[in-house]
Amino acid sequence: MTLSPALLEDALHWRREFHRHPELGYQEQQTSQFIAEELARAGLQVFRGLAGTGVIGTLENGSGPVIGLRADMDALPITEKGDAEWRSSTPGVMHACGHDGHSAILLAAARQLAATRQFSGTVHFIFQPAEENLGGARKMVEEGLFQRFPMDAIYAMHNWPGLPLGSLAVNPGAMMASLDSFEITLHGKSCHAAMPESGADPMVVAAELILALQTIPSRRLSPLASAVVSVTQIHGGEAINVIPEQIMLRGTVRCLQTSVREKVRGLIDEFVTTLPRPFGVSGEINWLPGYPVTANHAAPAEQVRDVALATLGAEQVHWQVNPSMASEDFACMMEACPGAYFWLGADGETPSAPLHNARYDFNDALLPIGIRFWQNLVEQALPAA
Repeated sequence: MTLSPALLEDALHWRREFHRHPELGYQEQQTSQFIAEELARAGLQVFRGLAGTGVIGTLENGSGPVIGLRADMDALPITEKGDAEWRSSTPGVMHACGHDGHSAILLAAARQLAATRQFSGTVHFIFQPAEENLGGARKMVEEGLFQRFPMDAIYAMHNWPGLPLGSLAVNPGAMMASLDSFEITLHGKSCHAAMPESGADPMVVAAELILALQTIPSRRLSPLASAVVSVTQIHGGEAINVIPEQIMLRGTVRCLQTSVREKVRGLIDEFVTTLPRPFGVSGEINWLPGYPVTANHAAPAEQVRDVALATLGAEQVHWQVNPSMASEDFACMMEACPGAYFWLGADGETPSAPLHNARYDFNDALLPIGIRFWQNLVEQALPAA
């Protein structure tokens, strides 16, 4: 299979234009408009509006199974420090996770498949907003993604610094951890800092609680279970000589097993309500909407592996890799539909900067690899009659 120079040139141009004009979650107006126009120009049916800026291009080619391919569109609130010609033109916003590349690859794959049509069935090309912390995938599901566009399976890829260029990693189970975020409020009694006995100090409780929460992974879970509890913010106090009335802690929990996730949440609830009491302080916790474990279904994961073996070669395929403790809202789509999520290696001769780093830039050498992979996956999952 050969990709035309014109298609690769366009894919490179799209990627760099997406990078030059990044947009935050649910604000991807310019990006989604451009994608919708290009999908229509390629002859696909185009649907817009799910999760606000979401775009779905549908390519039908006879009877057969129906699959979905998903790319994320949003950028991050980071000031870019790179010096590429196509660096961000929007202050404080940049594509630091490669969503510009994911979108360009999927858009080019849609055009390639619309031209070749060596498959039998239907493909939905899903361009999702707001993957970064805002739950765009969940919103698309809640607004009827799989009711309006029923699918037999759904797939997503992510570029992955740390893996060699052209390699692919996929598991028949967990790829990414669950994500739960929390806000803990500690209510004490304010008093003069020189007379702490006349009040109830929530600051001391905050210190005790932060340390106590770290015993959950180390002492309350099996060493074989995977969990990370991180308190990342502490807010409280107004004057240097006043013990505050209230302290707020914020943080996240990451787990690789649903049962572990449920146990950790229960233990945190218990710590928050019981630990403050001997100090005369009360605690309450508010859990914010999170993401489930990004757990692949076996059959779609094996499909990805088989296509990778045929496309990239056995030496480039990594099966049963260690999952990442980072999170991905594609998990919400795989709760509603069988699917698989996989990583494409991004490290060339010079290793890539990490994801979410101000000097990160998508490796454009991945463009033809990703396009060919999507084409091969569609042609294998939807064999021509």
